[in-house]
Amino acid sequence: MIPVFAATSSDPGPRLLEARIPGPTLPKLPADIRVDVNMTLVPVTVMDSFGRNVVGLQPDNFRILDGSRQVPIASFGRQDAPVSVGVVYDCSRSMTEKFKTARTAPSELYKRLNSRDESFLITVSNRADLRRKFTSEFGQIESALLFTHPEGVTPLLDGVYLGLSQLKHAHNPRKALIVVSDGGDNNSRYTIREVMSAALESDTEIFVIGLYDDPQTQEEVDGPQLLATLAEKTGGVNFIIRDGNDLRGAMAKIGSTLHNQYVLGYYPPQDATPGKYRKIKVQVMAPPGTPPLQIYARSGYYAPGR
Repeated sequence: MIPVFAATSSDPGPRLLEARIPGPTLPKLPADIRVDVNMTLVPVTVMDSFGRNVVGLQPDNFRILDGSRQVPIASFGRQDAPVSVGVVYDCSRSMTEKFKTARTAPSELYKRLNSRDESFLITVSNRADLRRKFTSEFGQIESALLFTHPEGVTPLLDGVYLGLSQLKHAHNPRKALIVVSDGGDNNSRYTIREVMSAALESDTEIFVIGLYDDPQTQEEVDGPQLLATLAEKTGGVNFIIRDGNDLRGAMAKIGSTLHNQYVLGYYPPQDATPGKYRKIKVQVMAPPGTPPLQIYARSGYYAPGR
């Protein structure tokens, strides 16, 4: 079971979204990272038990296992490069009571992005619709949600797949997808296997915000595990929300996380078959006395060609 964080209804504010590990200040990676094409880059999110981003860790605090073998970290840094973020919003009938509050939550995400970032909006209601193409004018996305009215069923996986397809046209190499839903899927053409394959091939982190209260149908019962799988396999964070008011806090944490990640670079083993999927595991060895930490990183990658 993937660990989750429950966001609080109060706006945590930018200063409370970081927890610093004592130690020397890390140099930031340049906006344009130039590495060998055969190097694998793994974005890593580290949080404390309060869901705050942990900064100040050093290369020797991390370990990467490619398959069963530990591999040396060839590059390391904190990444604050531009990011392309897709937002997939469940606007089905079951969201009716929550939507008055939920439609304003993305403003907390966009407060923490900047003009070099870009975003788009997909709504899911009977079908998946691209409501706003890539833009850095985030107010356009907020306005689109304000004039959206929940109705219909939930082809959620179709919405995620459409989001991954849009990210192929991203202007930034860093890509993330945020999925907001109160339940599972009940009308998609695409399967979870097809969606996961597309996500892993595109190196996209999927962040999930699940608004769960009293599930009534089987798809609502299955929804939490479906969304958790999307986050776990791609290195995103799975937020569990019991109150629609807490959605703002979760959006704020995602916005902060996207500009407070570590990036570990390493070379795959020499015997890695190009194009073949390989499992990886990233571990964190925190300094003595550090409270428990939670690490989020994708669980595999497709080996690059030589």
